[in-house]
Amino acid sequence: MATVFLGTVVHTKSFSEFESFERGFLAVDDAGKIIGVGQDYHAWASSNPAHAKGLTEVQLSDYQFLMPGFVDCHIHAPQFAQVGLGLDMPLLDWLNTYTFPLEAKFSNQQFAQQVYQSVVEATLRCGTTLASYFATNHLESTLTLAREAVRQGQRALVGKVCSNCNSPDFYVETAEESVSATLAFVEGVRELGSPLVMPTITPRFALSCSKELLKSLGDIAKRFDLHIQSHISENLAEIEMVKGIFKTSYAGAYDEAGLLTNKTVMAHGVHLEDDEVALLKVRGCSVAHCPTSNTMLSSGLCDVQRLVSAGVSVGLGTDVSGGNSVSIQDVLLRALDVSKHLDFFKKQNIRGTGVAKAQDFNYDQLKYKQALYLATLGGAKALSLDQVTGNFALGKDFDALLVDVSVVEKPLRKLSVDELVEKFIYTGSDRNIVEVFVAGKRIKQGYQ
Repeated sequence: MATVFLGTVVHTKSFSEFESFERGFLAVDDAGKIIGVGQDYHAWASSNPAHAKGLTEVQLSDYQFLMPGFVDCHIHAPQFAQVGLGLDMPLLDWLNTYTFPLEAKFSNQQFAQQVYQSVVEATLRCGTTLASYFATNHLESTLTLAREAVRQGQRALVGKVCSNCNSPDFYVETAEESVSATLAFVEGVRELGSPLVMPTITPRFALSCSKELLKSLGDIAKRFDLHIQSHISENLAEIEMVKGIFKTSYAGAYDEAGLLTNKTVMAHGVHLEDDEVALLKVRGCSVAHCPTSNTMLSSGLCDVQRLVSAGVSVGLGTDVSGGNSVSIQDVLLRALDVSKHLDFFKKQNIRGTGVAKAQDFNYDQLKYKQALYLATLGGAKALSLDQVTGNFALGKDFDALLVDVSVVEKPLRKLSVDELVEKFIYTGSDRNIVEVFVAGKRIKQGYQ
């Protein structure tokens, strides 16, 4: 139904540009496209009578606002079944003890259906309108995930995980099997016929793939112009192993296989070297910042400001189940925490040397509006889908959240626009997300 929302509307236009309309409007046509947004609805309606005709008016309360939907740039859908387990282990131990045995179970279609239905429901409940999912090595259950995203109306990139080496015997495939299943998966997703769900090429990480498999996956991505996702520079032990095997940097291993493109998002990037950051910039690759899992698995602190300053696009990822929550709002808060911790550590380290360098005391902590960009438009850009979603620019799909900060506890006074957003970011939860829209379709109504 063509609709105009009347009330507070907020979104971002860039990393440092936040735009809001108090007592504003946002108009959506019956195809789910944004046709108008701004401060003065009556002036817009007078200038656009054909568009305004027949719009159903929805009046927001003083405690409600519209914002773009959250984007999760990195989430392992099967690992939803083990959220909160094993987080006292480093990455490689955690994979072998918990993750590989769990993911091997997804050869069971009934089990896969149960978990994938639950993870899509949970992410939508938390306001994730676009997710980039890792599945498992299994073709059929990965198609189950794609079908579930289509059924529930979530926008998603879905990847069949590829791994033919350095994996346990009970959960590994040959290079030939991986390539064949990947091609079948790409075709299977296209046969679903949904513009919301697309395949993404998914080598698990460099260590789990031979050079030959990585090259074959790069060739498939190029042939079909596909998205690509994987991991990079998450853990110091992992990095040393990659260098030992590939005789180049982590980024170099992917680049030699043709896997660094302007449709590539790499999770983590905690320990990227300067030349690797420069290479990602040249290739147009993005980084999914996963502050929760980087902390939980003791991987390190990723300096988002360093990446952004270097011209690398950055979004946020829950990295379930290395991360302990499917909520991007929670990850947004963790990103702010990590930025503050980096500032503390940098200053403490400088003081410890006994040499005070004034310029080193000026680390720019991430601001909440910048973090909101990373969680919305930044994420869409990182996934090369910012032409479709991520903010409320005219012509984009209406992927949005209706937030009500009074659901749990009504504020004691009227809040400004900035205060409404700040209140939600710092104290809100999925209970405050009362409606979720994807491509103009209402997916969630009321707290569920």
